[in-house]
Amino acid sequence: MLLIVTLNARLRPLDRGEVYEDPLDELLKGASLGTVTGGGTHLGPTGEPLKADLEIELTDRSPGTVEKILTVLERLGAPKGSSARLGDAEPVRFGATEGVGLYLNGTDLPEEVYRDNDVNQLIADLDDTLGDAGQLQSHWEGPRETALYYYGPSASAIKERIASVTARAPLARRCRVVDLT
Repeated sequence: MLLIVTLNARLRPLDRGEVYEDPLDELLKGASLGTVTGGGTHLGPTGEPLKADLEIELTDRSPGTVEKILTVLERLGAPKGSSARLGDAEPVRFGATEGVGLYLNGTDLPEEVYRDNDVNQLIADLDDTLGDAGQLQSHWEGPRETALYYYGPSASAIKERIASVTARAPLARRCRVVDLT
């Protein structure tokens, strides 16, 4: 039987695999519950990822198997507003984290800001500041901005912690901070 999981997460395909598919598949196979057979990323008009799907072929159809899978996905960071549907049944809502998108302006800052600053250093500073309040799950490079997608127990805690970094980082000037869940 096929379980379709829709993650309310903005993930590039490689990140979807690294963060969710691969660890889940390993666990499913080890417990003889099933296997991840596919996945997909829903994109917006600009190519920005909006949500992600996982297809799971269940070999164990005993009661509680779906709940076990959803518990694992929540431990991996599945955001609130995610859902799972087994066959024709109604979708089950699940999720434990909240998301924040940090959109860095990629075109309107002085040229020397882009030349003299490293986005990887900014990401490292954000990661250090966030600690256990959130983690970077994915990113997107669009035509005018770069989005960093953070997920954690509280969107407000993520925003509060990253504010200290964005206030002083030249690459974060004119950025946008958006709730994702």
